[in-house]
Amino acid sequence: QVQLVQSGGGLVQAGGSLRLSCAASGRILSVYAVGWFRQVPEKDRELISTITWNGGNTYYARSVKGRFTISKDNAKDTVYLQMDSLKPEDTAIYYCAVKTSPARYEWEYWGQGTQVTVSS
Repeated sequence: QVQLVQSGGGLVQAGGSLRLSCAASGRILSVYAVGWFRQVPEKDRELISTITWNGGNTYYARSVKGRFTISKDNAKDTVYLQMDSLKPEDTAIYYCAVKTSPARYEWEYWGQGTQVTVSS
């Protein structure tokens, strides 16, 4: 089992920045990748960024590329999502999640979610 605890988020004006954190514990050695998702009501959850636990390969969705940066602190077993140039359409609940194998389709462990609200 892997436990994920999120922090960060909140209310910010358009153009501002926020940083989300996702601290992992438990079976860290089983982690293949960490992903950040976001969800708004009545829409599907959107995968916005991923990072592999070993190697640090990253992915960004087109909607956030160039504005968001994913990173990892190995000493703290924590993944961050730095969000800059925020837009009102970035308003959502943000979740981090873990996948234990590249062969798995589903993300197996999830953080509790954190609200990000961007005012215009």
